[in-house]
Formats: sequence, structure tokens, C-alpha cells
Amino acid sequence: MSADLKGHASSPAKTGAALWFTGLPGCGKSTLALAVKKALAAKGVEAELLEMDARRRGYGTFSGYSQEERHGAYRMFADEAAVLAGQGRLVLMDATAPELAMRRYARERIPRFAEVHLRCRVATAMAREAVRPQGMIMAGLYAKAVKRKATGQKFEGLGQVIGVDVPFEEDQRAELILEEGLDMTRAVDLILARFASWWS
Repeated sequence: MSADLKGHASSPAKTGAALWFTGLPGCGKSTLALAVKKALAAKGVEAELLEMDARRRGYGTFSGYSQEERHGAYRMFADEAAVLAGQGRLVLMDATAPELAMRRYARERIPRFAEVHLRCRVATAMAREAVRPQGMIMAGLYAKAVKRKATGQKFEGLGQVIGVDVPFEEDQRAELILEEGLDMTRAVDLILARFASWWS
């Protein structure tokens, strides 16, 4: 598979920057964001990793998955990244953010901002997520959402699932689009090269 590169990397600046890793749940964005953080550390570059799944419960009352709660949590997530970037930090943002408006909110607040989108079919994301153990995200997320949609069965704590109940809105202007099947090492290399001016 190939990577679709769009736009131009920002020129060096004194302010910080933010890379938002986005895509369907189970597409591999968390694994990629962590791999990029480790690769940067090996180069002596410190990056702050913000994971939405780990932080949303710390954003006050946003413990559910209603549209209002989801929007509120993403605003706080973007605001936190903007504060860190404003302090000169490099921020790696790991969050699905299914609506374009959620990511554009961050883009408007962070001068050096880029979106790294992991393009992935729902079927592939479902297969990957099916073998993921219970953690911050409910195990069997997609399977339960599909069963609920087909039978009406309720699952406690299961909100709207991206790709099943609501669509993922892809930004065709994303600075870097990585196609499904791209080798992880190659993906990291592409990111390091694409945004090298941010930390050189």
C-alpha cells in the first residue's frame, strides 16, 4: 500500500506543534502514535502523547458517549493540546474524532497542526478490534454494535460506535493519509520525514 501525501509541512517556528492521529477505532492509530513517540525519543526529541481514551474521564462529567458529551470531550482534548503546543511542546494526539468539525476546532487553535489519517476499512478495523483485550475501550466493540443494530439488544456502556452507528468524516485535505496495509516501520519513517522541519 502507499501513502498519500498532501499539502506542505510547516516551516520551522518557535511555537510548538501538534500531530493528530485519527481514523476508525482499531485502525492502529494508537500503535502508530506510540511508535512515533519512541522514534522521536531516539532522536532526542521529546513529545507529549495525548490519548483520548485515557483522558476523557478526566474531563469532568464526560463519561458517556452522547453527541453532546463527545463534542465537549473533544473540545477539551483539543484545548489541552493547544495549551501544550503554546508552551512550545510537540504534541501527538491519538483520537478518532469522527466529525471534521472536531479536528478543525484543534486546527484553528494550533498554528502548527497536521492530521495523520490512517485509512482503514470497517471490516479490517472490526477484525483488529475483535482480538483486543478489555481495557479503556470495551472489548468486542464492533461486534456488539452490529448485534445491537441487527437485534436491538442493549449493551451497558456501549455508545454510538464509529463506522457502525455513525460515519467517520474523512478530511481530504489531511496533511498525511496512510493507506491500510502500510508497514508500521514505513509509516513511522514517512511521518518523521514529512514533518522533519518541526523538530530539526
